[in-house]
Amino acid sequence: METVVLRVAGMSCQMCVKHVARALEGVAGVSKVKVSLEEEHAVVTFDPAVTDTAEFKVAVAEAGYQIVD
Repeated sequence: METVVLRVAGMSCQMCVKHVARALEGVAGVSKVKVSLEEEHAVVTFDPAVTDTAEFKVAVAEAGYQIVD
């Protein structure tokens, strides 16, 4: 398992946090997600044999937000 911290742009409320968390939790291989509105990031623990961070960008974008490099 690996853990990454992703900066997420576009979150402005607690509902946004829920949308981002739900999107990331839906990616195959993800075991844990913690999203912080105040710090504008998501901490994701995942299995790199199953998925990679490119999938996180797609999932977050589909939810209406953006991962910033």
